[in-house]
Amino acid sequence: MSARHPIIAITGSSGAGTTSVKNIFDQIFRRESVRAAFIEGDAFHRYDRVAMRAKMAEEEAKGNRDFSHFSPEANLLDDLQEVFQDYGRKGRGRTRHYIHDTDQADIYGAQPGSFSDWAPLTDSDLLFYEGLHGCVKTDTVDLAPLVDLKIGVVPVINLEWIQKIHRDKATRGYSTEAVMDTILRRMPDYVKYICPQFARTDINFQRVPIVDTSDPFIARWIPTADESMIVIRFANPRGIDFPYLLSMIHGSFMSRANSIVAPGNKLDIAMQLILTPLILQLMEKKRRAS
Repeated sequence: MSARHPIIAITGSSGAGTTSVKNIFDQIFRRESVRAAFIEGDAFHRYDRVAMRAKMAEEEAKGNRDFSHFSPEANLLDDLQEVFQDYGRKGRGRTRHYIHDTDQADIYGAQPGSFSDWAPLTDSDLLFYEGLHGCVKTDTVDLAPLVDLKIGVVPVINLEWIQKIHRDKATRGYSTEAVMDTILRRMPDYVKYICPQFARTDINFQRVPIVDTSDPFIARWIPTADESMIVIRFANPRGIDFPYLLSMIHGSFMSRANSIVAPGNKLDIAMQLILTPLILQLMEKKRRAS
């Protein structure tokens, strides 16, 4: 952690909705005139799309059917830790972009499935990470202690799968069977490396559908915000003004001493109300330390 150079990390699985949450942070940063340097978790994948397919085939030939982007070995986590450490000390670091589609290919001048060149982070007030491994701990890497504000985005598992199935079929042309294979391949590392991060976050936002999602592989639609509730869990509820939040978030209630439940369509306002003061606190600590 660093008062002068704070770091915020959103961590969540593929299909969890971290990109949507990032957009809410973007709104807060613009409104509060906070300059953020951004890191995408995908930028620290070890392999591009072609090399990853080859590596997966190689691992499968060895009997390892669980190798995936969730695996520490498939990511440059040591490099990511070094960036977090350098930014915390000096406000500097580097990143790149993983190019997902043709639109991004036009922007970065490289093929979909490849990486842009490494480049220094922009001048900034804070560093913002969004991806799979923002709070991960392995035998060689421990990122959570380096992050000042840790946010988990955690839909219930069936909803997470529904979102991933619909996204991958619509934007990547995958079949349901191909997505199911990806989910099964990732499951051991999901349990070992993704889930434990949510016990290390400061706040978790978990979307819970209130419609039947018993079989996510046949769901025709993603449950809407109006068909969901949001469970907001605070690791440390001390200092959180729960009466104020309950009065401002219509239809919300407390389910535990550290948890608020709110209608799914109130996610935006809930995040704005909860996160804006926390970001401003980081900026005030930065100002005092400078």
